[in-house]
Amino acid sequence: MLIFFICITILLLGYKFYSPFVEKQAAIDPTAMTPQTRFNEGVDYVAIHPFKAFLIQFLNIAGIGPIFGPILGALYGPVALVWIVLGNVLGGAVHDYFSGVMSIKEDGKSLPEIAGHYYNVVFKGLMLIFTAMLLFFVGVVFIMSPAGLLSNLESFKGTFLANNTFWVLVILTYYFLATLLPIDKIITKFYPIFGLLMIVMTSMIAIALLIDAPHLPMVGDFWAYFEADHSHDFLAPNPDGLPTWPLLFITITCGAISGFHSTQAPIIARCLTNEKYVRPVYYGAMMCEGIVACVWALAGIAAFPDGYAGLKAILDQGGPGLVVSHITNSYLGVFGGIMAIIAVAVFPITSGDTAFRSLRLTLVDAFNIPQSVRNRLLLAVPILTIAYFMTKLDFTLIWRYFAFSNMLLSTSVLWLATKYLFDRGTFHWITSIPAVIATAVTLSYIMTAAIGFNLSSDWGKPIGAIVAVIGLILLVWVNHKRKVYVI
Repeated sequence: MLIFFICITILLLGYKFYSPFVEKQAAIDPTAMTPQTRFNEGVDYVAIHPFKAFLIQFLNIAGIGPIFGPILGALYGPVALVWIVLGNVLGGAVHDYFSGVMSIKEDGKSLPEIAGHYYNVVFKGLMLIFTAMLLFFVGVVFIMSPAGLLSNLESFKGTFLANNTFWVLVILTYYFLATLLPIDKIITKFYPIFGLLMIVMTSMIAIALLIDAPHLPMVGDFWAYFEADHSHDFLAPNPDGLPTWPLLFITITCGAISGFHSTQAPIIARCLTNEKYVRPVYYGAMMCEGIVACVWALAGIAAFPDGYAGLKAILDQGGPGLVVSHITNSYLGVFGGIMAIIAVAVFPITSGDTAFRSLRLTLVDAFNIPQSVRNRLLLAVPILTIAYFMTKLDFTLIWRYFAFSNMLLSTSVLWLATKYLFDRGTFHWITSIPAVIATAVTLSYIMTAAIGFNLSSDWGKPIGAIVAVIGLILLVWVNHKRKVYVI
């Protein structure tokens, strides 16, 4: 609990003191005309109040990610909380902020177009592939998970509502409408409500844990706790014996750093009426997601009397969705059960539809497609048709590729933001150091993962570390050649 309090404090202090420094490097101009002002076309470039924009951005990036990821990451022990807060303040919040800055500075364009501007057509092509791949995986994951939950509800047993395909088609129909219609028809009307609902739910869980977390050691009994049977459980959790590096960093992305967030940046960048709102909307939303992630990581650690073994048993039985149901029912009663269904069914849907909307915007920007109703239909129909057939694949396979592509894209965005700061002669280390670390994590994972080169950890980990050191040396050399930067 002390670690939890320290983490929440660091997140809040990061927004109060670090985010203004980050903003200073971005050359924000409150007098500049925003893309919404210049391109108001009633579909994607629609003015939104900054508080609504914050809630929509928060829901878009959050969904189920900062709940499921930290629950899985809780198996690694309290280090999960440490990774969430350090990853958020130094990496994720900065990553999200510059995703919004670069998009609003570039007419609300998507990442591949921005990459083409700051690098070259090759990097633009790679970013287009990475972005499209990730958005597809996100969309498919957020069709399969809520459909699976809804079809398995006890009250639906023996009816047509227990059919998984039925729910897949229902969710796809909603995605079609949300992708096709102007942003002010569905998203701006309902998503702020769902965003507030996530904040309320998280706050209630946090308060319940503060009042009653019987399975955490008391400070006065700390050393006795280590000397008792729990010592091994605390010091060496992770019943599967998985390596913390790099798997923890891939397991917990939302809440710490997630490439998916950058794909959502253009949606809100096209709706802000002033550049000064970028920091509270993007940095603020990521900070709040970090708090959500900390709460659920703590809940995963605290909610089971037999510790990590109990958490692992529930995960093996029904995945993180069952853990959410167990925690909410235990701490919030009947209301918690309702909240659990909303959390694992509605929240992922609100991320899935914006994933497909972002994919449409990315393709529109890449190929200069006019935004007529006919063209939106021609894009939405094949995208969602392919997504339907992808739901027939193994969920765990889709999830593994999603996790890798998510980290790969966040790494690419950090390097893109570094180039943005280089061109302005400002303090690039706020993005370049996280980019080096993210590169090391990504390489270590792909070298050791079954979907990658499947090397042993003895080889995979040093490769990532060596690349990180080389990257840092090159950055120092380039910075020395540049000689001047502004703080």
